[in-house]
Amino acid sequence: MRHLKAHRKLGRTSEHRTSMLRNLATSLINSRDERIVTTLPKAKELRPFVERVITLSRRAQNLSAGDAQALHLRRQAAGFFHAGNAGMSALTGKRGQPRPERSAGVAALRRLFSELGERYKDRPGGYTRILKLGHRDGDAAEMAIIELVDNPREIEAAEAERKRKAAASKKKASKGSKKAAKSEAKTESEEAEDTEKSE
Repeated sequence: MRHLKAHRKLGRTSEHRTSMLRNLATSLINSRDERIVTTLPKAKELRPFVERVITLSRRAQNLSAGDAQALHLRRQAAGFFHAGNAGMSALTGKRGQPRPERSAGVAALRRLFSELGERYKDRPGGYTRILKLGHRDGDAAEMAIIELVDNPREIEAAEAERKRKAAASKKKASKGSKKAAKSEAKTESEEAEDTEKSE
């Protein structure tokens, strides 16, 4: 029986595996292109991890502002990322030095609840896509890209495609109107010839 053996171990202890998934999720959310390249088993393990957090942010977006439930959802989502130096006191370090920046996990959480929660507000799941890349040179590990769907590149490409199709249909319509004008001119000249012959 394989009870309680649902996930891939990835050759790591549970602490190491959780930390790695947190780092991968942070990288995916903070990345400029909203995509990262990793091995296929890691990507398959990362997908449900990230989608759970995005669902929390989506549910928070659907609540009214200032709701205690929204704060609860944000704190639940914070458990999926490294907290960074949130616990440092103001007096830590040398006098006169500013506090260090918060970690990438805090930045990911901020982006998750501002931008991504709004983007996926009406989408009931399926926020990521995995694209296989083939095998890596060296150890022949199967590589994959995991990316967030509806990212700005996709929207730009769809918009460009729509504009291209609109321009092509407009061009086709103008060609059709030119042909119609030519055929009208031909029929008029043929009618003129017919009238000349009949006279």
